[in-house]
Amino acid sequence: MVKLVYFAWIRERIGKSEEDIELPDGVETVSDLIGHLCTRGDEYALALEVPEVIHVAINQEHRQHSDRIGEAREIALFPPMTGG
Repeated sequence: MVKLVYFAWIRERIGKSEEDIELPDGVETVSDLIGHLCTRGDEYALALEVPEVIHVAINQEHRQHSDRIGEAREIALFPPMTGG
């Protein structure tokens, strides 16, 4: 079981701030996870429709989409940071 945490417009589009899910076999990388989440419903597909802009942290450490999830306890998904 892994806790997924969603921030900003990802949270708004999915309609929840976090959830605990069991990762299916074959979900080994961040990219695999995003692909899997897109199959969970229209709200996920909309939130993650441009996966290359989604930033991810595993156990509060920023990761690349090609990184393995491993024994993650928490995975956070958030949009690009903006500000000034």
